[in-house]
Amino acid sequence: MQVTVKWVDGVMFVGETGSGHAVVMDGPPDHGGRNIGIRPMEMLLLGVGGCSSFDVVQILQKGRNDIVKCVAEVTAERVDAVPSVFSKIHLHFIVTGHDLKASAVERAVKLSAEKYCSASIMLSKAAVEITHDFEVIEV
Repeated sequence: MQVTVKWVDGVMFVGETGSGHAVVMDGPPDHGGRNIGIRPMEMLLLGVGGCSSFDVVQILQKGRNDIVKCVAEVTAERVDAVPSVFSKIHLHFIVTGHDLKASAVERAVKLSAEKYCSASIMLSKAAVEITHDFEVIEV
Protein backbone atom coordinates (compact mmCIF):
# COMPACT_ATOMS: atom_id res chain seq x y z
CA MET A 1 0.00 0.00 0.00
CA GLN A 2 1.31 3.44 -0.87
CA VAL A 3 0.03 7.00 -0.71
CA THR A 4 1.49 10.33 -1.73
CA VAL A 5 0.95 13.60 0.12
CA LYS A 6 1.68 16.76 -1.87
CA TRP A 7 1.99 20.21 -0.36
CA VAL A 8 -0.24 22.78 -2.07
CA ASP A 9 0.37 25.94 0.00
CA GLY A 10 0.09 27.17 3.58
CA VAL A 11 -0.84 24.03 5.48
CA MET A 12 -2.92 22.51 2.67
CA PHE A 13 -1.97 19.14 1.25
CA VAL A 14 -3.51 16.75 -1.25
CA GLY A 15 -3.28 13.08 -0.38
CA GLU A 16 -3.42 10.63 -3.27
CA THR A 17 -3.87 6.91 -2.75
CA GLY A 18 -2.48 4.05 -4.73
CA SER A 19 -6.06 3.12 -5.61
CA GLY A 20 -6.49 6.43 -7.44
CA HIS A 21 -8.40 8.55 -4.94
CA ALA A 22 -7.54 11.99 -3.61
CA VAL A 23 -8.46 14.06 -0.58
CA VAL A 24 -7.64 17.60 0.53
CA MET A 25 -6.22 18.13 4.01
CA ASP A 26 -6.00 21.61 5.50
CA GLY A 27 -5.69 23.34 8.84
CA PRO A 28 -7.59 26.12 10.58
CA PRO A 29 -6.77 29.76 9.85
CA ASP A 30 -4.97 30.18 13.20
CA HIS A 31 -2.47 27.57 11.99
CA GLY A 32 -2.02 29.02 8.50
CA GLY A 33 -4.80 27.10 6.78
CA ARG A 34 -7.95 28.10 4.96
CA ASN A 35 -10.17 25.44 6.53
CA ILE A 36 -11.05 23.87 3.17
CA GLY A 37 -10.07 20.29 3.93
CA ILE A 38 -10.13 17.55 6.49
CA ARG A 39 -7.64 17.76 9.35
CA PRO A 40 -5.14 14.88 9.33
CA MET A 41 -6.26 13.65 12.77
CA GLU A 42 -9.89 13.70 11.60
CA MET A 43 -8.73 11.57 8.67
CA LEU A 44 -7.27 9.09 11.12
CA LEU A 45 -10.62 8.85 12.94
CA LEU A 46 -12.43 8.41 9.63
CA GLY A 47 -10.07 5.56 8.87
CA VAL A 48 -10.85 3.84 12.17
CA GLY A 49 -14.59 4.32 11.67
CA GLY A 50 -14.45 3.16 8.06
CA CYS A 51 -12.30 0.11 8.80
CA SER A 52 -14.50 -1.03 11.66
CA SER A 53 -17.75 -0.29 9.80
CA PHE A 54 -16.51 -2.31 6.82
CA ASP A 55 -15.96 -5.28 9.14
CA VAL A 56 -19.30 -4.96 10.94
CA VAL A 57 -21.27 -4.76 7.69
CA GLN A 58 -19.35 -7.66 6.09
CA ILE A 59 -19.77 -9.90 9.14
CA LEU A 60 -23.49 -9.17 9.39
CA GLN A 61 -24.03 -9.70 5.66
CA LYS A 62 -22.09 -12.98 5.70
CA GLY A 63 -24.37 -14.06 8.54
CA ARG A 64 -27.34 -13.33 6.26
CA ASN A 65 -28.60 -10.52 8.47
CA ASP A 66 -30.93 -8.14 6.67
CA ILE A 67 -29.25 -4.80 7.38
CA VAL A 68 -30.27 -1.61 5.62
CA LYS A 69 -28.07 0.93 7.38
CA CYS A 70 -24.96 1.08 9.52
CA VAL A 71 -23.67 4.32 11.02
CA ALA A 72 -20.57 4.59 13.18
CA GLU A 73 -20.37 7.67 15.37
CA VAL A 74 -16.72 8.03 16.37
CA THR A 75 -15.63 10.33 19.19
CA ALA A 76 -12.14 10.87 20.49
CA GLU A 77 -10.17 12.60 23.21
CA ARG A 78 -6.64 13.92 22.74
CA VAL A 79 -3.96 14.58 25.32
CA ASP A 80 -3.25 18.20 26.21
CA ALA A 81 0.41 18.11 25.17
CA VAL A 82 2.58 17.97 22.09
CA PRO A 83 2.20 15.65 20.30
CA SER A 84 -1.54 15.81 20.85
CA VAL A 85 -2.18 12.09 20.35
CA PHE A 86 -5.49 10.35 20.88
CA SER A 87 -5.94 8.96 24.37
CA LYS A 88 -9.46 7.55 23.87
CA ILE A 89 -11.59 6.63 20.88
CA HIS A 90 -15.18 5.44 21.15
CA LEU A 91 -17.15 3.87 18.30
CA HIS A 92 -20.93 3.81 18.61
CA PHE A 93 -22.62 1.71 15.93
CA ILE A 94 -26.23 2.27 14.96
CA VAL A 95 -27.33 -0.71 12.88
CA THR A 96 -30.74 -0.72 11.23
CA GLY A 97 -32.36 -3.76 9.71
CA HIS A 98 -35.14 -6.32 9.59
CA ASP A 99 -35.32 -8.86 12.43
CA LEU A 100 -31.80 -8.04 13.59
CA LYS A 101 -30.68 -9.78 16.74
CA ALA A 102 -28.64 -7.69 19.16
CA SER A 103 -26.42 -10.73 19.71
CA ALA A 104 -25.47 -10.77 16.00
CA VAL A 105 -24.57 -7.07 16.03
CA GLU A 106 -22.66 -7.47 19.30
CA ARG A 107 -20.69 -10.37 17.78
CA ALA A 108 -19.86 -8.36 14.63
CA VAL A 109 -18.67 -5.36 16.66
CA LYS A 110 -16.58 -7.60 18.93
CA LEU A 111 -14.98 -9.46 16.01
CA SER A 112 -14.09 -6.17 14.35
CA ALA A 113 -12.59 -4.81 17.56
CA GLU A 114 -10.64 -7.90 18.54
CA LYS A 115 -9.74 -9.60 15.26
CA TYR A 116 -10.31 -7.71 12.02
CA CYS A 117 -10.05 -3.91 12.21
CA SER A 118 -6.38 -3.23 11.51
CA ALA A 119 -6.74 0.47 12.24
CA SER A 120 -8.27 0.22 15.72
CA ILE A 121 -6.12 -2.75 16.73
CA MET A 122 -2.98 -0.87 15.69
CA LEU A 123 -3.99 2.23 17.66
CA SER A 124 -4.89 0.17 20.73
CA LYS A 125 -1.34 -1.20 20.72
CA ALA A 126 -0.15 2.43 20.81
CA ALA A 127 -1.92 2.90 24.18
CA VAL A 128 -5.15 4.42 22.80
CA GLU A 129 -8.14 3.23 24.83
CA ILE A 130 -10.69 2.11 22.25
CA THR A 131 -14.24 1.26 23.26
CA HIS A 132 -17.30 0.17 21.30
CA ASP A 133 -21.02 -0.03 21.80
CA PHE A 134 -24.03 -0.37 19.55
CA GLU A 135 -27.74 -0.03 19.17
CA VAL A 136 -30.12 -1.89 16.88
CA ILE A 137 -33.00 -0.20 15.13
CA GLU A 138 -35.78 -2.35 13.72
CA VAL A 139 -37.26 -1.27 10.39
